[in-house]
Amino acid sequence: MTSTDRAGTAPKAPAKDPWDLPDVSGLVVGVLGGTGDQGRGLAYRLARAGQKVIIGSRAVERAETAAAELGLGIEGADNAECARRSDVVIVAVPWEGHAKTLETLQKELAGKLVVDCVNPLGFDKKGAYALKPEEGSAAEQAAVLLPDSRVTAAFHHLSAVLLQDASIEEIDTDVLVLGEARADTDIVQALAGRIPGMRGVFAGRLRGAHQVESLVANLISVNRRYKAHAGLRVTDV
Repeated sequence: MTSTDRAGTAPKAPAKDPWDLPDVSGLVVGVLGGTGDQGRGLAYRLARAGQKVIIGSRAVERAETAAAELGLGIEGADNAECARRSDVVIVAVPWEGHAKTLETLQKELAGKLVVDCVNPLGFDKKGAYALKPEEGSAAEQAAVLLPDSRVTAAFHHLSAVLLQDASIEEIDTDVLVLGEARADTDIVQALAGRIPGMRGVFAGRLRGAHQVESLVANLISVNRRYKAHAGLRVTDV
């Protein structure tokens, strides 16, 4: 009897455990826009969890100053050097500079796993509202501008205030992770899970990134009404 069943087809391999995630402790994480609140917060939390982190900025002096203030072995570099030296690169730049930043780093980001956490938002007297880029979302714009990179989307719904508060031991939230390749989204989920209290949850392909980015406008409204730093939890997974 062969390895095939009676119908002549090979037996189906057992499904992979969705929580069987890789060891990412040895990866170097770069944070473009690491001198801004969100970037600083992510850099701090990942470094505090034991990850090697490099902060990137257009001005190397700003990056080095921010890195020195955060400590924890974090280094500062200009954006290009940060991209070159990192295995995983988180994009945390302002939406207004998103396209220009990525266009100038196509070569340095080639072959890299890129995690876009940028939220295209507008603000008026009614509050925050979502913008929709021509490509569909910030993450999809990144995928167009970086054809030789592996683009994912994650870390959109995190409070920069909580991330930077050294007195807070755990960040009580889930991180929605989107991407085209499971191997890539698994790495990002594992990185999120390195931060105490945080969990990375797969949330679909990049085409769904607009909904995830847009939800930040609703969270801003929640935070303003309840004077909170709201996050998200996914139930039953």
